[in-house]
Amino acid sequence: MTHPSIKRLNVGIFAHVDAGKTTTTEHILYESGRTRALGSVDAGTAVTDSMDIERQRGISVRAAMTSFTWKDVQVNLVDTPGHVDFLSEVERSLRVMDSAVLIVSAVEGVQPQTELIWNALQKLRIPTLIFVNKMDRIGADSDSVLEQIRTYLSPDILPMQLPVGKEQDFNATVDIWDADVDPEAKQVLYESLAERDEILLESYINGEFISREQWREFATTGFRSAKIYPLLYGSAARGIGITALMDAMITYLPQAGGNIESPLSGIVFKIERDKSMGRMAFVRLYEGSLRNRDTVFNHTQNIQEKVTQIRKVDGGHSEDIGLLTAGDIAAICGLAHVRIGDVLGVPDAIPDEAKMAIPLLTVRAHWINEADYPKVVQALTELSEEDPLLDVQWLQDERELHVKVMGPIQLEILTSVLETRYGLQVSFGQPSVIYKETPKQRGEGYIAYTMPKPCWAVLRFLIEPGPRGSGLQYDANVRTDDLLLQYQNEVSRRVPEALQQGIFGWEVTDLKVTLIDGQHHVWHTHPLDFAVATPMGIMDGLANVGITLLEPILRVRIVVPEENGGRVMNDLIQMRGTFDPPVLQGDRMVIEGYLPVATSIDYPIELSSYTKGKSSFTSFFSGYEECPSDVVAERTRRGVNPLDQSKYILSVRKALQG
Repeated sequence: MTHPSIKRLNVGIFAHVDAGKTTTTEHILYESGRTRALGSVDAGTAVTDSMDIERQRGISVRAAMTSFTWKDVQVNLVDTPGHVDFLSEVERSLRVMDSAVLIVSAVEGVQPQTELIWNALQKLRIPTLIFVNKMDRIGADSDSVLEQIRTYLSPDILPMQLPVGKEQDFNATVDIWDADVDPEAKQVLYESLAERDEILLESYINGEFISREQWREFATTGFRSAKIYPLLYGSAARGIGITALMDAMITYLPQAGGNIESPLSGIVFKIERDKSMGRMAFVRLYEGSLRNRDTVFNHTQNIQEKVTQIRKVDGGHSEDIGLLTAGDIAAICGLAHVRIGDVLGVPDAIPDEAKMAIPLLTVRAHWINEADYPKVVQALTELSEEDPLLDVQWLQDERELHVKVMGPIQLEILTSVLETRYGLQVSFGQPSVIYKETPKQRGEGYIAYTMPKPCWAVLRFLIEPGPRGSGLQYDANVRTDDLLLQYQNEVSRRVPEALQQGIFGWEVTDLKVTLIDGQHHVWHTHPLDFAVATPMGIMDGLANVGITLLEPILRVRIVVPEENGGRVMNDLIQMRGTFDPPVLQGDRMVIEGYLPVATSIDYPIELSSYTKGKSSFTSFFSGYEECPSDVVAERTRRGVNPLDQSKYILSVRKALQG
C-alpha cells in the first residue's frame, strides 16, 4: 500500500545561472509560511545557500534540499546550481526528481545551460513546468521569449497564463482557465490542446460541446505524463506569480508514488558531512520503508550496513525523523562505506540517469606547508566522495595529487572549501585539458605470462576502432575448455582498468576489444595471473595498432556588439574553431560554433576585456574529436607501464602479495 495520508511531490528547480532560481525558492518558502522572513541571495541569507562561499559569491554550488507544505501537499524541493561548473550536482538531482520547474529569464531568454537541462529532462521524461521569471525587468518581452522557448526547447510548451502589464508595469498574471478571460486566448489554448489528440480534435472540429473542466483534465493528464508542458509568468523578486506557481505545481505535476510494503528500493544521490552527525547519505526511496537501526543491503557493493539515524535536512538544519517511506527523500546516517550512485535494496524501481557533466580539465594541487600533505590527501579524498567527478588521482611515489574539474569557478570554490572546512592552504596549478586515446587501426595484442614461475596466463586480444562516442565494447570468443569461465570473468573485469591509461597515459575510448584466444594451466595458473596479464596484453595491442589522440570540443554561443563580430570570427579561426554564418539581432551579432577546449581556456576573459564587458560567451561539452597530427599531449603515468613487462610483473606481484 502507498502511504494514504501524505500527498507528496519531489520537485527540482533548474535554470541557467542568474535566472532567479534561489530567489524563486526563497519566495516559495515565504509565501507557503515555511519561513517567517524572506531570504536574499544578495544579502547571503538564502535558506538553500548554506555554504560560506555560496553566501559570499551569491551563487549556488551544491544542490540544496528544503520542503514546504501547500494546500495539504508536502513538497520536497531541490534547488540546484545554475553554473555550468556545478553540472554534476544538477545531474545527480535530476535522477531522483519526479518533476521539475525550469526557470527562464524573460530578459536573457533561453541560454545554453537551459537547453542542456531541458534535453536531460526530456530524455528522462520528467514532467516540467516552465516559469518565465523577471517579467518586470526592462527588456522583458513575453512574446519573444515564448517564441525562443518553443524554438529552442519544445513546441509542446503551452502558456497557462496571460501577463498583465509590461516591464516595470508588470503587476499580475491571469489564469487562462478563468471564466472571464479573453475568449481569444482561451481558443488558442483549446486549439493547441486539440491538435495533440485525434479524438479531441474531431470533437472540436465538429463543434461538439467540450466543457472547460474536460479541457483542463486533458491538459493536466498531458502535463503529468510529460507530453505537454505548462508555462507561467512572474517576477520572483517582487513576489508576483509565486502562489500561482505553487498552485500549478500541486495541480499539474505528478505526485510521488511507491509502495511501502514492497521490497526496499532506493538510491544514494548525494553525500555530505555534518559536524555532529558525520557522513550523511541522501537517499530517494522508490519502494519500501526504512527505520532507525534497520540493517540495509547495499546492492551495488554487496554489503550490509546499519542505519543509525534518518534525518530530514532543510537548508543548514536537520532533524531526526526515524522513518523514511516510499516516495520520500531523507539523509541516512551510519552508512560508512556508501558511495554516490549506490542502490539500496533492490534495483527494480530505480530510474535511468542522464549523463551531462564531463570534466574536461585536470589540475595539480600544491600545498604551502609540507606537513599538510597527508591532510590534503584526506581532504581531497573526502571531497571526491561528495563529488565523484573530481576523481582524485594520488601519485604516491611522486607525492602528487591531481583532480578533474569542470572550470575555473569550481577551482575557486574548491580552494575556499579546503580553507574554510579543513583549514588548509592549497593552490592549484594551471588547468590542462583531459585528452583521450583511441586505436588508429585494427590489430592484435598478445601476452604469454609464464615466467617467473609459478604462473601461467596466455591471452590474445583483437582491438578495433569504434564509432566516436561509443566508449568501450568488450566481448569474449574463447572456449571454456581453453580458458575457464572464472578466468574469462577476471579478464573482463580487468580490461576497463587496463584502458584507464593508454600509450600516452590518457583513458582509451571508442574501441571494441575481443578476447579471441586464451589458455590456462591446470597446475600453474593462479586466478590473479589474469589480473597481471590483461594490462600487458592490452598495452601490447595498443602499441601494435597505434594511437590517435582525441580532444574535447565545446559548442559555443557568442553574443557581441556588431562592430566586434569580425574580430571574434578571426579569433575562432585562430583557435581552430568552426562556426555557422553569424546572425544579426539588432545591433548585436550572435555567432554559434565549435571550439577545442585546449585553445580557448582563457578566451572568455579576453573577449570580455576587448568588448568592455558587452559580450556573452556560453559553452557546453559537445564531444571528443581527433586532434590535428601536430598536437602532442602526454600524461604522467601512475605506476609502472605494462609495456615494460619484467618491471611491471615485479611491481604488481609485490602489490598483490602486500
